[in-house]
Amino acid sequence: MNVFGKLVVTEFRTALREPMYFFFAALFPLVLIMILGAIPSFREPNPDLGGLRVVDVYAGIVIALSIAMIGLQGMPTVLANYREKGILRRLATTPVSPIALLGAQLAFSAVTVVFSSILVFVVTGIVYDVPFPESPLAFLFAVLLAVIGVFAVGLLIAAVAPSGKAANAIGLILFFPLMFLAGLYAPREVLPDVVQRIADFTPLAAGERLMHEAMTGHWPNLLSVTVLVGYLVVFGAAAARLFRWE
Repeated sequence: MNVFGKLVVTEFRTALREPMYFFFAALFPLVLIMILGAIPSFREPNPDLGGLRVVDVYAGIVIALSIAMIGLQGMPTVLANYREKGILRRLATTPVSPIALLGAQLAFSAVTVVFSSILVFVVTGIVYDVPFPESPLAFLFAVLLAVIGVFAVGLLIAAVAPSGKAANAIGLILFFPLMFLAGLYAPREVLPDVVQRIADFTPLAAGERLMHEAMTGHWPNLLSVTVLVGYLVVFGAAAARLFRWE
């Protein structure tokens, strides 16, 4: 645990040396929702959203955005760069297990997402009166499920990408369609039914749906939980099988 803790601290230090990465992973979701909340019509109840305001709905969506940026671009790029530079090969010959490095990456990413989530709700609650989730435990559970589902995809990207640039490119290709289905460009509630149905089987949209339900006091639905666990099992197993340390 002492070695693992040092690895986690090292990952935070490395991230802080890249201020743009830390900004987009942890702070950009807050900046985005603050801009959206500045639009007067987005602070009015919307019948298409069940009486919720657009700014309320986007609280969960921007957290999904943070998860996507870290899980699909940040983490795969870092791990691919570590392999490309020979860091993973050198770690494999030390008492520091490469598995511990993966765990440190996951811990760093999860802490960053939780920090971003707290920041979003605290600031928007003060400025725009965005309510805290009615079921905080369910919301935390939804965030963690979304993290493991999306990060399983990210690990597979890191496993097959030949370089850091390739990992970033693959993650970017996946990022935009997955964020569209999760409701970044328009809330899922206003999308056609067939698009919503497709979205239910994607990791970000499933995670966003769980977060949205937790905000209104509902516990996770079985479909979204099954989808995210399925991504963990299938993509996680594929990543473990294909991952190369050098």
